Amino acid sequence: MSAQQPPPPHRPHTPGAPGEPGVPGVPGVPWGFAPPQPREVTAGYRRQAAILTWSAIVVGALMALALVVSVVFLVRADQDTRNAAYGYLALVLWAGIAAGVPVLLALAIPAARMRRRVREQQR
Repeated sequence: MSAQQPPPPHRPHTPGAPGEPGVPGVPGVPWGFAPPQPREVTAGYRRQAAILTWSAIVVGALMALALVVSVVFLVRADQDTRNAAYGYLALVLWAGIAAGVPVLLALAIPAARMRRRVREQQR
C-alpha cells in the first residue's frame, strides 16, 4: 500500500484559463466549442418541401372528396332498398379515409417543419 500515491488535490476546472488549451482568454468556453450552426437551405430542400406540401394538399382534398361522396352514397342507399350497395361503398370510402389519415399526417407534419425552416432561412 505504500506504493500508492494519494489522489491529487481537487482543483476546479476553468476552461479557457491561461495556460490551458482552448480559446485563450474566453472563460466558460471549453476548448473552442461553438454551438452547431444549421446548414444552409438548398434548392433541393426547398423543392422537397414544396412537393411534400402539395402532396399533403392533394391527399387532404381527396379525403374531403371521399367524405362528400360517401355522404351522397348513404343518401342514395337510404332512398331505395335496391340501392343498398351504395351504403357498402360508403363504408369502403370511410375505410379509405381512415387509412389516409396517417398518410396525411406523415406528409403534412414534415412539410410544415420544412417550410418553416425555409422561411426562417430566408429572413
